[in-house]
Amino acid sequence: MSTAETSRFVRVRVELILGVEDADAVTKSALRRIAGDAGMPAAERTHVENAVKEDAAEALASLVDPFDLVSQVPGVELHQASWSSERIDYDPASPEWDLDEDDVEDDDNGG
Repeated sequence: MSTAETSRFVRVRVELILGVEDADAVTKSALRRIAGDAGMPAAERTHVENAVKEDAAEALASLVDPFDLVSQVPGVELHQASWSSERIDYDPASPEWDLDEDDVEDDDNGG
């Protein structure tokens, strides 16, 4: 396929597993960021603050911003992003958490 025939859009998939060592620090940081967002409507602010106070995973999700990941990359513009955060049971020794799992499946399917 020539360059003219290929799309200029690229999907980047990232999965992170983070260990929350200090949930209180994460929550406080999220609340500071929310308080500093002057563009957030009051009703939304109240909803987000309550969610952040109830769950460190929600607090973490409010701190992770895909725009921050790519804003300094020259020649790209973020068009759409979605992300979520959830508590999980994690065992790094389990084959379930093999980081190359998706690559192996693609190779098996001829990809």
